Amino acid sequence: METGLLEAWPEGGPERIWRREGLGAGFGSMAVAGGRVFLQYQVGRRSAVGALDAADGRLLWSRAVGTARNNDRGPGPRGTPTIDGGRVYALTENGDLVSLSASDGTIFWTRNVLEDFGGRNIDWLISESPLVDRTRVYVTPGGRSAGVVALDKITGNTVWTTGDLDDRAGYASLILADVGGVPTLMTMTSRAGVGVRASDGRLMWRYDGAANRTANIATPVFHDDRVFFSSSYGGGGGLVRMVNEGGVVRAEEVYRTRAMENHHGGLVYVDGYLYGFHNSILTCLDFDTGERMWRHRSVGKGSVIYADGHLYILSEDNEVALVEASPDGYVEKGRFEIPDEGLSSWAHPVVSRGTLFIRDQGTVAAYDVRAR
Repeated sequence: METGLLEAWPEGGPERIWRREGLGAGFGSMAVAGGRVFLQYQVGRRSAVGALDAADGRLLWSRAVGTARNNDRGPGPRGTPTIDGGRVYALTENGDLVSLSASDGTIFWTRNVLEDFGGRNIDWLISESPLVDRTRVYVTPGGRSAGVVALDKITGNTVWTTGDLDDRAGYASLILADVGGVPTLMTMTSRAGVGVRASDGRLMWRYDGAANRTANIATPVFHDDRVFFSSSYGGGGGLVRMVNEGGVVRAEEVYRTRAMENHHGGLVYVDGYLYGFHNSILTCLDFDTGERMWRHRSVGKGSVIYADGHLYILSEDNEVALVEASPDGYVEKGRFEIPDEGLSSWAHPVVSRGTLFIRDQGTVAAYDVRAR
């Protein structure tokens, strides 16, 4: 947990430590571990994974891992790498799932999950980040009888597939939580929120209340045996309570709300409240009841993370803001602009060891946000 961060930013924003340009197109965020910044981007016609030195932005290694794809929103990978021990796991926009060495980018294994599990790419391309837990890596190919799959993280071999889930993939990433002693995987597919038993891939429940049929993007938020789903395009939000019944988790709706239609950019849970963008308006909801506490246009629709009492927001229009995470009202503690790279800024900010990392397409910058 990050602590000891600035309570407010000076005019013009915090001090920039370094800025790295020309990495290549991409919309995904960054994973920071072991003094390195890992991210995905496009190099020529290839989708790549690379590592930067977190101290100065030097490119330490770069590895092409699959065929690049493009569409009307722009080229390049959409996902964020996952770090587990000395390995990096990444899923490209074309379905190439790869395990690499974090030290030098050596590829241990690779599989194309669309080809191997009968999936089809989704309209705006695969955007998922792999989930790694213990001995397994989990992803959602969206294939017939393979909506979600588990692979051995060392070998890449298939462990199980969800034989009773045929939904195409959504744009969200899986989360894993213990529900009454049952490890449960949760995500938004193209059609619904789902709960899958992690031990064997059994589909235990579906929730249609917060889904749409265009693009389900926001990763669900779990707390205290409850999970919140949200989407735009008329989907709204919904809280689901789960209970273990003889080793099978059952779910029921607690409430549904139109006060939170999170298109993208995600939601964060802080001390009983949810924060995220209801379409283009930053909104705070009571997690238990769905009551809206406040809303504010802030810097416009964007991505939200939390650290040390504050929300860090990157708008899709290139503004960064620091906002108090409080249900009492919107209190902004600073903002600054980043250069426009020509496409929407969709990567989530990252705070690690007192440094704020901002990625927009092929540019990554680091800012000192430590309290003095």
